[in-house]
Amino acid sequence: MTDISQSGPVLAADGTPLKRSLARALRMQKLRALMLIAPLLLFILVTFILPVADMLFRSVENRIVQDTLPQTVEALADWDPASGQLPEEAVFAAMAADLQIAARAKTHTKVAKRLNYENPGLSSVFRKSGRKVSKWDLATDGPFREKLIDIDKGWGDVELWRTIKTYSGTVTSGYFLNAVDMQLGADGPEIRPENERIYNTMLIRTMRMSLIITFSCILLGYPVAWILANLPARKANLLLILVLLPFWTSLLVRTSAWKILLQQQGVINDTLVWIGLVDDANRLVLINNELGTIIAMTHILLPFMILPMYSVMQTINPSYLRAAKSLGATDWTAFWRVYFPQTVPGIGAGSILVFILAVGYYITPALVGGTKGTFISNLIAYHISTSGNWGLGAALGAILLAVVLLLYWVYDKVVGIDNVKLG
Repeated sequence: MTDISQSGPVLAADGTPLKRSLARALRMQKLRALMLIAPLLLFILVTFILPVADMLFRSVENRIVQDTLPQTVEALADWDPASGQLPEEAVFAAMAADLQIAARAKTHTKVAKRLNYENPGLSSVFRKSGRKVSKWDLATDGPFREKLIDIDKGWGDVELWRTIKTYSGTVTSGYFLNAVDMQLGADGPEIRPENERIYNTMLIRTMRMSLIITFSCILLGYPVAWILANLPARKANLLLILVLLPFWTSLLVRTSAWKILLQQQGVINDTLVWIGLVDDANRLVLINNELGTIIAMTHILLPFMILPMYSVMQTINPSYLRAAKSLGATDWTAFWRVYFPQTVPGIGAGSILVFILAVGYYITPALVGGTKGTFISNLIAYHISTSGNWGLGAALGAILLAVVLLLYWVYDKVVGIDNVKLG
């Protein structure tokens, strides 16, 4: 008998080593798969990753002071704000030179706006001085300390110069400190005065109200989802259309409708007065407060809770409840110990969806919440679109994103994200 054995690598049909041929085929397969999802990856990159990265960059970027006042920043390097003394004449001369260049280039208003975020009032000092300094002859019009103070007394305030020096770096933590009601003081970060604290209060209110809205949606949505899952298909489909009907109406229209319903002379109060539950002189205040925001947002977000729970309940076999009852369980025991645990994944999915949507809402709180029912997202929108303080808006957005991710992590540790199901 002849022992036939092959020495060397196994070859493919084309003569190349089989291992290399398999590796090449695998690379081509991965490349084809990547090409299929490339449009989606590009879409996510452009619409999500890049905006988030830009937001994070804006929350620490601070080149405007150094780029606009380079000579002043360099001259202030040796000045100690803790001394309580104004800088030397050389610093004022550098400021005059920088301010003249910036005024002629129309950029002094930008640095004025940036510094005004940290020390209200500096904007008018820069704007007023820029117009006059642009006409000076720097070679003959010195000394500049007295001349600048004559234009505006703000130049004689040590706090103005401390602000310039504090925020002269290319990056800053000032936006994030402001976002948590702190500021950069002479000795480092410090708590803002009590009458200037607003952002921590708004963040806590946003988290608290979002949780209340989420639990309200669970309480109202669970029975509806149960009915949908246990009705005959024809009736369930009709009821499901009613659940989805709000999606066919503009969010602005739905919110405006609640504004009409909730006001003191609105439909709800009129009905309560008509049936005698409320006295006409003591109508309920249901709008421009937290209650109005909770009611309106619960209605708007309720379908996002019902649909995940309904899809999970549909998969539960009714024979489980019958088996529990046949073994002696009461209706409540069968529900609580057999049926309800199987619906927890749907509750988890709906809760995550509703909570994240609630945290980021700003149209509904702005219309029905007044000053007491607005969210931190309203402040972010204000700073981005109205005040122009993009750095603070970006810092608030980054903090909100971090808090949501932290809560998501806690949820994963306590409940387990693997237990969340959509059907």
